[in-house]
Amino acid sequence: MEDMIKVGIDTFGCDHGRSGLGSCLFYLTSNLKPNDDDIQFELFGLEQDRFIFTENNGFSFQAVPLADNLKAQASWHHRGGLKLFSIKNSYDLIIYPAVSKVFPFAFTKNGIAIVNSVLSNSYEKMNFIYKKLFKNGLSNSKIIIAGTNFIKNDLIKIGIPEEKIRVIYNGIDHKIFFPKLSADEEIYVSPFSVKRPYFIYGSRLSNQYKKHIELIKAFEIFKKKTGLPHRLVLAGEDGDYSKEINNAVFNSEFASDIFLTGFFPHESFATLYTGAEACIFPAVNEGIGLPIIEAMASGIPVLCSDSGALKEIGGHAPLYFNSDKPKEIASLMEKVTSDTDLRAKMIDLGYIQAGKFNWNKTAEELIKIIREISA
Repeated sequence: MEDMIKVGIDTFGCDHGRSGLGSCLFYLTSNLKPNDDDIQFELFGLEQDRFIFTENNGFSFQAVPLADNLKAQASWHHRGGLKLFSIKNSYDLIIYPAVSKVFPFAFTKNGIAIVNSVLSNSYEKMNFIYKKLFKNGLSNSKIIIAGTNFIKNDLIKIGIPEEKIRVIYNGIDHKIFFPKLSADEEIYVSPFSVKRPYFIYGSRLSNQYKKHIELIKAFEIFKKKTGLPHRLVLAGEDGDYSKEINNAVFNSEFASDIFLTGFFPHESFATLYTGAEACIFPAVNEGIGLPIIEAMASGIPVLCSDSGALKEIGGHAPLYFNSDKPKEIASLMEKVTSDTDLRAKMIDLGYIQAGKFNWNKTAEELIKIIREISA
């Protein structure tokens, strides 16, 4: 009988399940078995994350008594706390799902780093010493799993050896994201009542690269030109760019038709998507872009930026635009509302594309890598 491989999964930096990183970890662990023949998984992190990441999978969880802030958690990872913890718990391997937030600079030869975001922008802002330490930590990992080829190429650009990197696409939960409503059914998603027709953009109000303000301008152009009753729903938690976006909404002559929902539970997006005229996703430099796949699986057309990983993820299903050209976005918004044949074609292509992404497949590929590097 083969020896059991004990794998620790680091939940630090996953924002208590409220961010993209948190959602990815939640769905990945929901599709892994706590004991998979020769592999035993265990999660570790803050006590408050115990049930967030174990409710659906039966994993054991080791709580680490740290403050709920990244500074304290980063220090624990960098200054020996993690090393002692992993020895105490006899981990053969550790998976790090939030490399962009917390990651050890040493002791990673038995580690798998999962990178689901573009790191080059933040890497360029690091000082020389931090750059060297961060790059050393990634390079010393046994394997780096990149969520897309776009992320893989970004890692190569900052000097990570290509042979260290494997691409495994994330999945979506097809039990949640599927068409749920008839064409004339009104939408009620607690605590919001959204009257159709509307466009939806789901993204945290975090920075200018999400292009919320450009989308608001495009919506204004669309409304002026068409006079249609459509609304714009911006669903996402407040972030560093909230003030600028709120000001843009307040100053818009169509402010009454623009809704800012604040934090919106991930599982509720399916209903919001399926009732929308289209999903518009103008964010640039996206490393993953799973929201456009979730929207496709929910049975609506997608209009999105032509940058980042979105073309790699979206394939031939969406209509693509330059996010810095609101007139171009507005033109596609008009097109997708008026051309019924185009809508039907986009929806059909979207179903096909969305079907390529599922968490079972992601989990199976991760298991293969664990067995390969532990052999």
